[in-house]
Amino acid sequence: MPQNPVEGNSRMSLRIPAEEKALLMRAVAIQRTSLTDFVIRTAVEQAREVINQAERVELSERDSLRVLDLLENPPEPNQKLMKAAQALPHQS
Repeated sequence: MPQNPVEGNSRMSLRIPAEEKALLMRAVAIQRTSLTDFVIRTAVEQAREVINQAERVELSERDSLRVLDLLENPPEPNQKLMKAAQALPHQS
């Protein structure tokens, strides 16, 4: 399958055991794609999932209700918060 060069591409070299490369090549043949396209697509999908899981916080129903309650009924500021607020630079 001929490939057109793309400007700005970065190369990445990988060492892979023969058994794992054979597995990848089998998947590539089944999907009728190139090894590069298969590896990039699969790696990018996995990277997105890892990032999504790392950046998302899942709360239980109880904790979700607690957060909503605190947003609707915030507690009175304590001395430490008041002191921190007073230490902020004043903007005109």
